Amino acid sequence: MRFWIVFLLLIPVSASATFSIVAYDPQTEELGVAVQSRAFSVGGGVPWAEAGVGAIATQASTNESFGPRGLDLLRSGMDAQSVVGELIGADEMREHRQLGIVDAQGRSANWTGSQCMNWAGDHQEPMLSVQGNILAGPAVVENMVRAFHETQGELAERLLAALHAGQAAGGDTRGMQSAALLIVRPSEKFPEYESRYVDLRVEDHASPIDELERVFRIHQASDLLRAHVRYAEEFAQAGDLDAAAVEHKRMGSALEFTLSQKDATAGTLNALAWYCGTGGVFLDQALVAVRRAASLEPENTGVLDTLAEVHFRLGDREQAIETIERALQLAPEDDYLKGQLERFRGESSP
Repeated sequence: MRFWIVFLLLIPVSASATFSIVAYDPQTEELGVAVQSRAFSVGGGVPWAEAGVGAIATQASTNESFGPRGLDLLRSGMDAQSVVGELIGADEMREHRQLGIVDAQGRSANWTGSQCMNWAGDHQEPMLSVQGNILAGPAVVENMVRAFHETQGELAERLLAALHAGQAAGGDTRGMQSAALLIVRPSEKFPEYESRYVDLRVEDHASPIDELERVFRIHQASDLLRAHVRYAEEFAQAGDLDAAAVEHKRMGSALEFTLSQKDATAGTLNALAWYCGTGGVFLDQALVAVRRAASLEPENTGVLDTLAEVHFRLGDREQAIETIERALQLAPEDDYLKGQLERFRGESSP
């Protein structure tokens, strides 16, 4: 008779040896976290954020409860340093934890336990916290801080630049596998942005930071561009023309970058042109973008609709009608396209 003895090792938390950056943008009130690790799906446990509350990275011997619990404490009125003290002080595994927090007033705090695996360390300053463990050395954190400050653009781009810089300095000594970018932003009209303004994850990839930037650029030219249109309209209606100008500037940057990419897809170019066209901004550049999209997919009725829309917004009614008629030849039963034709002809309300 054989006897099998099974030993169970109960581990209450996951382990995310990694490097991350948590930051606040006082101009837009965005809060964000960017992270990379040689662990699968780092975005599922490390980054946490809520607009008007704060952003948190919990890692090393990760206590994922620090995310929701920390946000609860911040929401109650505690500052970043007090929240770190509260979470770490009650944790018997504190010396194995690493934690970074920035609150909605830009106050920051972090913790690196003495038992985190070398090299482990952090950097803290107003509106910024950078931390990492099992790293090639302190240059990883130092490079991340430097890149964040030296990079122009919106918060997402500065966070991505910090990840690239950290990896260039050696990053996680075990290698790369996953990365994530989470940004939140206040909005009464669009409350979904308060929990997911930018929410992108690369779960398993040989070059996760490069892949994260690739998908961000697609997002930047589509859903994020739409968000900028929405914010610009909201700010303009409220009379805050300076804030509206910031949103328009970011739209222009997204346009410039996308048009500079020789491998930009028809879908990306079309989305970019559609949101600029319907937003009534950068119409000349939008026309360039959608013409490129049409050259790539000449029988795509969605692209032809965007091309017609941009022509119409530019005041070229004849080209708009001609283009939408081409789309209707491909999809003669499409009621939406029929409505567009009536609109361009002036037979219906705009």
